[in-house]
Amino acid sequence: MTDVLVVGAGPTGLMLAAELALAGVQVKVLERRTEPQPNSRALTLHPRSIELMDQRGIADRFLAQGHTVPNWHFAGLSTRLDFAALDTRHPYTLLLPQARTERILGDWVRELGVDVLRDHDVRALQQHSSGVELTAQGPRGVVTLQSSYVVGCDGARSMVRGAAGIGFPGSDETATGMLGDFAVTDPVLLDAARERDALVVPLDDGVIRIVLLDPGRLRVPSDEPVTLSEFRESLTSLCGTDCGIAEPTWLSRFGNATRIAENYRAGRVLLAGDAAHIHFPGAGQGLNMGLQDAVNLGWKLAAEVNGWAPPGLLDTYDAERRPVGQTITDNTQVQALLIELMATAEYQRPASALREMLAGLLRFGQVNRQLAGEISGLGISYPPSGPQDDPLNGRRMPDIEIHTGESGTRLSAQLHDGQFVLLDFTGDAAAAEHGDRIRVVPAKTTGERTDFDDVTEILVRPDGHIAWATRLTDVSTRRTERALALRAWAGIKESI
Repeated sequence: MTDVLVVGAGPTGLMLAAELALAGVQVKVLERRTEPQPNSRALTLHPRSIELMDQRGIADRFLAQGHTVPNWHFAGLSTRLDFAALDTRHPYTLLLPQARTERILGDWVRELGVDVLRDHDVRALQQHSSGVELTAQGPRGVVTLQSSYVVGCDGARSMVRGAAGIGFPGSDETATGMLGDFAVTDPVLLDAARERDALVVPLDDGVIRIVLLDPGRLRVPSDEPVTLSEFRESLTSLCGTDCGIAEPTWLSRFGNATRIAENYRAGRVLLAGDAAHIHFPGAGQGLNMGLQDAVNLGWKLAAEVNGWAPPGLLDTYDAERRPVGQTITDNTQVQALLIELMATAEYQRPASALREMLAGLLRFGQVNRQLAGEISGLGISYPPSGPQDDPLNGRRMPDIEIHTGESGTRLSAQLHDGQFVLLDFTGDAAAAEHGDRIRVVPAKTTGERTDFDDVTEILVRPDGHIAWATRLTDVSTRRTERALALRAWAGIKESI
């Protein structure tokens, strides 16, 4: 019997499988497609996602194959979001086609020994008190697999979600856009398109992605195929040129349907990625949300499987990630509305004025940083929990430079194997025994930042968020707090 079966070998499923494998969990991935998806609906990795890859030591694999830009957009407003102003070592969007992201993650899971079973279409799921049974149509017929847990990473039409009886409330699409991949060679024409209302992104082998939101075609259903003549007509109407496009390698339509699962967990079945939330692809947040779901869930599910999870730890996945999903679905609905209003004759003038007003507000640094933090994922904080409270608890831990003995290192280098890291700025914690789940790092901050100067210890979770921080200087009281935090988060039952 396998510990965990992951249904879906997209970026979310592959990232989750890797996280579980790092923790020693037996995991298999089932995927109905026989080959990886050749086309790329998503094109971006935002700063927080790149940080997560850095925490696992694989960020360079992605950076070597993409192109970075120091800003991004919200609803196509003229004022860009300044990622370069954010507190991160990766202050940029990485333009990287989803197909390449999947290839890199696929190579990583193979290195970790994970089996990806392609051409396995899951048809049924039955849950019982001690496990889950999946039935799938495989290349040699019907197969039945048993596992302790199942995670549905199988997209918007998730079979796993439906079989688990998890509701998916929300709204149907009211507006759609188009995308097309073309071999375009005239840079002057492409610059003209960029200056108007088209998103233009380079892909592989000289292919260019053009994304259009044509006010005259916003009401076309997303399941209606896009034709070359339709795309060329919209491109010319919006940009004054058809950019010399010839036969496309891919044409597709996308909509603004928005839904979020009523729960991310039902017993031994969990959801992540598009199986848990769908929305308008405004600002390219969907794939990034899925990756971040996977990293939040991976270590918690591994703790449950490996038998050391503190009570309620696995339930914090829903408690932490579902509100994030709600925030993102809300902001994408706002983006869709700002675009959709432009297609309605009686609202075009006030909609244009509203967009200009919002673009003006984004010129204020604090406003820009607030929204940039949300879109980039760097602003996500989880509700503090546990026996102690500190303003740092639940926040993302920056990748600070720390000194260990005579040498310096980055925090991310201490998280490559997915363990907890206890940063000890006093020398007291390093002398204690905390078990093999905790890497104790006797550290001191460098002079480049002062926001941690009065902090004496920080317990960093495997996903890079702060489980516990303290500013106590009294050794005895701090030891008591530390023991409570280790028990609440890492299941380590030290005497208090």
